[in-house]
Amino acid sequence: MSTTTDIDWYSLDQQQAFDRLESTSIGLSSDEARRRLERFGANKLEERGGRPKWRILLDQFTGFLIIILIVAALISLALGDLLDTIVILAIVVLSGVFGYFQEYKAEEAMAALQQMAVPLVRLRRDGQVVELGAEDIVPGDVMILETGNVIAADGRLLTAVNLRVDESPLTGESEPVEKDAAAVYQSERALGDRYNMLFMGTTVTMGRAEVIVTETGMNTELGHIASMIQSVEDDQTPLQKRLDHLGKVLAAIAFVLVAVMFVFGMLRGESFETMLLTSVSLAVAAIPEAMPAVVTIALSLGAQRMLKRNALIRRLPAVETLGSVGIICSDKTGTLTENRMTVVVLDVANTVVELGPVADGPTTIDEPLPPTIALALLTATLDNDAVLVSDDDGLRSVGDPTEGALVVSAARFGLDKPDLERAMPRVAEAPFDSARKRMTTVNRIPPSADDVPIGLRDLWESQPNEPVPSYVGFTKGAVDRLLEISTAVWIDGRVLPLDAAFEQRIRSSEAALADRGMRVLGTAIRSWTEVPEKPSAHDLEHDLVFVGMFGIIDPPRPEVTRAVSTCRSAGISPVMITGDHPLTARHIAQQIGITDSDLYLIGSDLNALDQSQMIEATEQVSVFARVSPEHKLQLISAYQEDGELVAMTGDGVNDAPALKKADIGVAMGITGTDVSKQAADIVLLDDNFATIVAAVEEGRVIYDNIRKFIKYLLTCNTSEIAVMIIGPFLGMPLPLLPLQILWMNLVTDGMPALALGVEPAEDDVMARPPRSATETIFGGGVLGYIVGFGALLAAISLAVGFSLWKDSPDGPWQTVLFSTLIFAQLALALEVRSEKRSLFSIGLFSNRAMVGAVAIGIALQLALIYVPFLQRVFDTVALSAADLAIAFAAGFVVIAAVEVQKAITRRLAAS
Repeated sequence: MSTTTDIDWYSLDQQQAFDRLESTSIGLSSDEARRRLERFGANKLEERGGRPKWRILLDQFTGFLIIILIVAALISLALGDLLDTIVILAIVVLSGVFGYFQEYKAEEAMAALQQMAVPLVRLRRDGQVVELGAEDIVPGDVMILETGNVIAADGRLLTAVNLRVDESPLTGESEPVEKDAAAVYQSERALGDRYNMLFMGTTVTMGRAEVIVTETGMNTELGHIASMIQSVEDDQTPLQKRLDHLGKVLAAIAFVLVAVMFVFGMLRGESFETMLLTSVSLAVAAIPEAMPAVVTIALSLGAQRMLKRNALIRRLPAVETLGSVGIICSDKTGTLTENRMTVVVLDVANTVVELGPVADGPTTIDEPLPPTIALALLTATLDNDAVLVSDDDGLRSVGDPTEGALVVSAARFGLDKPDLERAMPRVAEAPFDSARKRMTTVNRIPPSADDVPIGLRDLWESQPNEPVPSYVGFTKGAVDRLLEISTAVWIDGRVLPLDAAFEQRIRSSEAALADRGMRVLGTAIRSWTEVPEKPSAHDLEHDLVFVGMFGIIDPPRPEVTRAVSTCRSAGISPVMITGDHPLTARHIAQQIGITDSDLYLIGSDLNALDQSQMIEATEQVSVFARVSPEHKLQLISAYQEDGELVAMTGDGVNDAPALKKADIGVAMGITGTDVSKQAADIVLLDDNFATIVAAVEEGRVIYDNIRKFIKYLLTCNTSEIAVMIIGPFLGMPLPLLPLQILWMNLVTDGMPALALGVEPAEDDVMARPPRSATETIFGGGVLGYIVGFGALLAAISLAVGFSLWKDSPDGPWQTVLFSTLIFAQLALALEVRSEKRSLFSIGLFSNRAMVGAVAIGIALQLALIYVPFLQRVFDTVALSAADLAIAFAAGFVVIAAVEVQKAITRRLAAS
């Protein structure tokens, strides 16, 4: 046989498929199956090119900042500072181990895919039905399926009886798909529209079928998805890129400092040992070794806050990245919608009833029910195989989602299915099939007229010349198929002939509901004095009275509209990318505010676009429907090439490649497949789009705080470096000793930086656009802040130290300068909490951790000044009250200067 790849099997009829596969309806022989197994390989998904564990672990230590920290630890060890060495190495090891376990979990996506394999299947081999392992299936096998079976390979339908298949893991279709073995398509069809095909990993929810296997293993649609997942390369998050860039900048600065300080000191006549220790200490001071620990802690705390808001973080850097996204691409079903088919419109005669969400409980329509509405609800309830149950979440159904929606809607009007079935038991039926597209049941009428439900009683009373019936037939199905067998219509309590005007009115109403993305079901009725014995569908379905229509849709979640509005206020564009029907997608998108236009694109439209046209399409269109996994990848790539940071949500296997490709992949925790969860960075525990928006807010807060403490750390380090370089130019001895520099980093870098990591959100956090993906950590005025206030802190400290040194070279000038710089840095920590708002506006105690950190820092510095043992270790002396007051005053000068800068910033922003 020829290769099976690149064949549009949906365009072939059964015989053509047999011919291409060199098979027959009785299946393959065992010998031929064995030869094909050797040729095509086992029917399983293969893992290609996954990273081994050792590589995942090694990758944790290749970040530039981590390398710099390892060098810093070695330098500290050379200086004899064992404590600093241990602390730095502990930070490096903990960061690496934590990252390893996070990323190792992400490599398990393939394992989840492989678990979708089916252990045993029924095949025709040698003309007999045999049961074999799924791995033994080969192209050309004939596979036998029934309700509940998970489909083990891709195939072309041969026969199908009332067959419905849940394809949501592959296509995102919100309800089971009705299959048609006789269909043959001449034009290109999206995956969700190939009704004559079955696909590996989907599930038969109703009916039975025989299928000839066309593709196995990695050649199946599921295999293509597996290949795409494995081909998507992991990229650094924006935060990781920014920190790597920062590490390189700091390394260059440290190298220059070592060289400049060492050469300049030697020229001034300092000893080789003193200058080596001083230069290396200053280089270590230039590298904020606490930063990885502070970043990790800030991300961890943010992850905990997100968990409280139902967002589980699988990869820590994703916490911050989510706060920077400019595009959120969302699947429709279950994320934007309730993932529950619901009757939202009841259209009968001259009345249209719009129903609210199921969560609203019983309807408020006046009692008693109008006869026409009551009759339509009665028909939809009794001509129905779904079961109604009640739990803590309210009413729900078990069975076909569409039938369940009808049962729930009737219950909201007070019509209880179990009670009705006891009063009117079913005596005959014509089950639904795909050819007729309708279903009929015959129910016995209660003997007592008082027990006959409202609506039905009105129907008979409107026909006094007709004999009193003993049975009633209820029919529901596609509206056009009901009109074919209806001769009358129930209008305002009367049975009238179904003329052309009434038929046009019904068809127009159906079209209006369909344009709103709804699935429309019609209902009809017929009375019987006697029911034929073992009646056929033809016996039961003629001369019906058309009653009404139900508009059914998976409605949007109530909170999503507000969440979408919040996105837009935050400069984020929400986009719908779904495998569902385009009209349904467009209607939901318009309803919740994703789009206000009628524009949408489907998969076949995207196939005709090159990359530049694809990028242009993403700038103009917000709704993409009937898309394949490849299309989702292409759309994500187009947004990224356009300079956007993209979050992608999804729950199906078909979403996994896009989840991995996106800057942030967000999977559904309730309805999501294991494959999608393993490929994602974040899992929503409540499957709610509004939770994504809440997580974006947390992500922005985290990035703000990381940015604040980096700004603070580097400002402090800049001031120290400036003091050390400028002091000798003024003729002073070395302003700070090596051990004093290391102490300063411990007191001012550690605890205040950690306290900034828990700073509450600023008021405008969701009222500003996201930061650019290409913006460095020094963007947005950070570099100017670091240089400006670093210079201010250095100038204050040098002014104090220089004046005291000039008056008394042997006095306590060095201890005063040392203390002045520390107190000024602690004052800056209080002010850096907000870029624009005054410290007195946000409140000193709104971040108690910061107050505690500053208080502890002051206490430790006072101990260094007044405790004799520490005086000897750090070369400090006890200060007089006047000298201590001078050092403290520096902090108030810093606070005043920053308050002036903030006031100017606020005024410029308001103008």
